[in-house]
Amino acid sequence: STLPPGLEHPFGSALPACTTALGSMEVAGGQLDPRVPVTILTGFLGSGKTTLLNHILTATHGRKIAIIENEYGDTAIDDALIKDKNSKFHSDEEIVEVLNGCICCSVRQDLVDFVLKLAARTKAGHLCLDAIVIETTGLADPAPVAQTFLVDPEVREYARLDGIVTLIDAVHIEAHLDEEKPDGVVNEAAAQLAFADRLLLNKTDLVSSADLPRIEARLRAVNAFAPIERCAHGQVSVKSVLNIRGFDLQRALKISPEILNPNAPKTLHDARVGSVSLDQSAPRHLRLVNKGALNIRLMQQWVSELLQSAGDIFRMKGVLSIAHAEQRFVYHSVHMLFNGGFAAPWAEGEARESKMVFIGKNLNAEALADRFNACLETPETRARQLEALRFAIGDEVECNVDNEWCAGTVVAHLYRNEWMEQGMVAPYQVKLDQPLPDDDGLIFAPADIDECIRRRRGRDVTGTRPRR
Repeated sequence: STLPPGLEHPFGSALPACTTALGSMEVAGGQLDPRVPVTILTGFLGSGKTTLLNHILTATHGRKIAIIENEYGDTAIDDALIKDKNSKFHSDEEIVEVLNGCICCSVRQDLVDFVLKLAARTKAGHLCLDAIVIETTGLADPAPVAQTFLVDPEVREYARLDGIVTLIDAVHIEAHLDEEKPDGVVNEAAAQLAFADRLLLNKTDLVSSADLPRIEARLRAVNAFAPIERCAHGQVSVKSVLNIRGFDLQRALKISPEILNPNAPKTLHDARVGSVSLDQSAPRHLRLVNKGALNIRLMQQWVSELLQSAGDIFRMKGVLSIAHAEQRFVYHSVHMLFNGGFAAPWAEGEARESKMVFIGKNLNAEALADRFNACLETPETRARQLEALRFAIGDEVECNVDNEWCAGTVVAHLYRNEWMEQGMVAPYQVKLDQPLPDDDGLIFAPADIDECIRRRRGRDVTGTRPRR
């Protein structure tokens, strides 16, 4: 098979033929096109790109895919989530490369270099790819990324731009489109929408069905060409993302007349928007935070405060090492929407270190680092927790056990045993006055609030653990 007319291989000879999961090579201009199809997966911060990518990687399709993961900050989070969720698939079926920085500005040469490495491995017969997927940062303008596959001759002869797939956050897209930007500054959400060859309207489960027609009309006003597919949690067919043959150069030129001009001015982003990375694994001279495991209760309080005042924080995500937990805690948030929980266990010998990334306007790195350090499980934080407790050891209290108040005495502070949930430390251990037969009468109060534990008010309580 040969390339379309006018294209020659940079290596002086045709790339090795591959037997692919896609079947026969795609036809272009009446001739077979053996070039690797490239999908640019874009969408504003928190639209669900990594969730969609994980869905693609865990689907049964047999394709060998190279993943180029772009992280806006200095600390990589998403690649760890991909590897974590797809460890078996990751070792056999795909290649992951992380580019830190803005892929439409500062790391475009890194993108070229990586694609050419794939081309060299293919020429040597060591690699046969079915697709390349580039997940851009949520603040990327897709036009300069697409330009890489249109104007660089070596890249163009190895790979073809198959399509730009844009995820849309149904909850926040209207606010992002309405945001006022300084003169000359790109509205990234609008640019991602305008350049899309396919629109995936994600998180439709979080908005009412009555709102969806209005949201879709807003999308159509910017891009009347791209088909819209509704979805939730990034659950779409692989056919909606890979090998869609959606890219149209003539349409792209109408949107961005400078797309074929390698000397076009760089995308101008909002200077007020930036990222802060808190990474315990960073070298000492670059690390903003101290090492150590985090106290889950203090961490929850801090994140809750951030979410309540999240006007200038667009996106948070992290992998956390929690004290008294064998699994890593993985979370992400978009504005005030939060999702997180314990995920895969820490590997044997793996450093248990936390990483957090914040993206937003006018972020104060020093203040964020100070609050992170205040959440570490240290003798100082333990002392502060002890000082804040309402009851001393020996105090007579009443505990709410299965909605019945039982009398007892505080016997321990900040109590934990192996049967408790990961990361949990109870403010009190209490011994009931009248335990059941064959029961030591020891219980714990999960929170230091009157709904769980209160000072003993009289003798009208049972003092006995209720039978189950």
